[in-house]
Amino acid sequence: MKAVVLHEYGPPSNLKYEDFDDPKPGEGEVLVRVSAVSINPVDLKMRSGAAKDRFPVEFPGVIGRDVAGVVREVGDGVTNFLAGDRVMALASHTYAELCIVKASDLAKIPDGVETTTAAAIPLVSVTGDQIVTDAAKAQAGQTILITGALGSVGRCAVYSAKELGAKVLVGVRKHQLDEAKALPGVVDAIALDDDEALARLGLVDCIADTVGGDTAPKLLAKVKQGGNFGSVLGPPKDAALHPTVQVNAITAHPDPATYIRYAEAIKNRKFELPIECMMPLSDAAKAHADLEKGGIHGKVILIA
Repeated sequence: MKAVVLHEYGPPSNLKYEDFDDPKPGEGEVLVRVSAVSINPVDLKMRSGAAKDRFPVEFPGVIGRDVAGVVREVGDGVTNFLAGDRVMALASHTYAELCIVKASDLAKIPDGVETTTAAAIPLVSVTGDQIVTDAAKAQAGQTILITGALGSVGRCAVYSAKELGAKVLVGVRKHQLDEAKALPGVVDAIALDDDEALARLGLVDCIADTVGGDTAPKLLAKVKQGGNFGSVLGPPKDAALHPTVQVNAITAHPDPATYIRYAEAIKNRKFELPIECMMPLSDAAKAHADLEKGGIHGKVILIA
C-alpha cells in the first residue's frame, strides 16, 4: 500500500508518501480501506516529536488518528462488521491506504453522512464531549465556560454542554466575540485576551479548557469552590494555589456511540463542524506546513 511515512521527528517535509507494508487484522480487529482522514493538532506534535513522551512513533512509522473508509476484511471474532460497511473511528496509523482498527473502537457511518465529513468527527467529538462530561463534570442548569469555542474541539464541547442543558459561556479572542455568540446554545462570550473582561467575569460552576497556556491559571480563580476545571492539555500551572477546585486533566478515549451521535447531529443540521479544505493524502506534508503557518480555521481532510 501507499502511506505517509515518518522516518524521524522533524518538519513537515519529513512526511514521505511511499510504499509501506500492508497491515493484517488480528483477532477482534478490522482492516479498513481508508477513504479519508482528518488532521488534528496532535498529528503535528507526533510528527515534530513534541508529543513523543505521550505518543511515541516507532520508525519508520505512520501517524494519524481519525479515519473513515470501507471495511476490507475482519479478523477472528468480529461479527458486527462486514466487508463493504462504511465506517469511522479514532484509531492509529491512519495516514495510509489501509489501517487496522479495533472492532470495539469502530462505528458504522450513518446513512446520509458523507465519508469525508465522517473523517472529521471521531477525535474532536470524543475530546469535546469528554472534556464536558468527564473532566468539567457539567450538569444541567450549571454554568460552564468553554474556551476555544470556535475550534473543532470547542465546537463539539459547546454542543455537548448545550445538550446537557447547561448554561454555556464561551471564551475566545476579542475579534471572535460576535462569531462565538452566534453558536447555538451560547449565552454569552468573553474575550480571553482582555484582562478587564476576565476581571468582570463572575464565578462559574465549571470550565472546559481547550486552550491552556497563560490563560488557564487566570481562569482557575473563576471556578466556584468545589467546582471542576477540565483540560485536555494537562493541569494548568499554579493549580495547587486553588485547592478548592478539582482539576481534571484527561486524554480522550474512543467511543463509537459519540461519533455516531455527532454524525447524526451534523446530518440533522443540529451541529456544524466546518471543513476548511480537502487535499490528497500524498500532500500530507504540504497540509502540515499550511497548518503550522496558521490561518486555517476548519478541519483539513486528506483523501486517500
